[in-house]
Amino acid sequence: MLGPGNEDAARSALEAFPGGLQAGGGINPDNALDYLRSGASHVIVTSWLFNGDHFDSDKLVALSNLVGRDRLVVDLSCRKVDDHYLVVTNRWQTFTSLEISARTLSSISDYCAEFLIHAADIEGLCQGIDLELVELLASASPLPITYAGGAQSLDDLHSVHDRSAGRVDLTIGSALDIFGGSGVRYTDAVAFNRSLGS
Repeated sequence: MLGPGNEDAARSALEAFPGGLQAGGGINPDNALDYLRSGASHVIVTSWLFNGDHFDSDKLVALSNLVGRDRLVVDLSCRKVDDHYLVVTNRWQTFTSLEISARTLSSISDYCAEFLIHAADIEGLCQGIDLELVELLASASPLPITYAGGAQSLDDLHSVHDRSAGRVDLTIGSALDIFGGSGVRYTDAVAFNRSLGS
């Protein structure tokens, strides 16, 4: 959700396009099934999985059992600290002790269908993507994974595809024309995906 008071709008969107959208933002066991029943293909969870800066694997298992592994996306958005990436929660303000690594992604992968990773340091800036993080995700993730953060042009779609050998998907936000941006036309992004058979 984009803040308080958006739940009704989210449900309306899900009902208008059943199975075509994912729901995220404040997801927990009390509301996850409601969003799935409203038409979400998946629910996206992040901050609820943490107690302060500590990742709670028991919460992950419980939520996965509730909604089903195949309908759960785990958001491990991160910020770079020295030479590694730490997961951040609470609107990307709270650093956790969980590091993005092959070990982390492997341990969580038994309980979800996909990963979502925002490069929080550059999210929304339209100043280019973090190719170091893209390469890390490509080598470390056993599941489908989507990277977000910094995309500014159609060239970024090509770069992520090439540098990850097609293992990492890119989501474009602020640069996309349907969101008021000028860097990427939605029709061109769709054409790129179709050229890959997506």
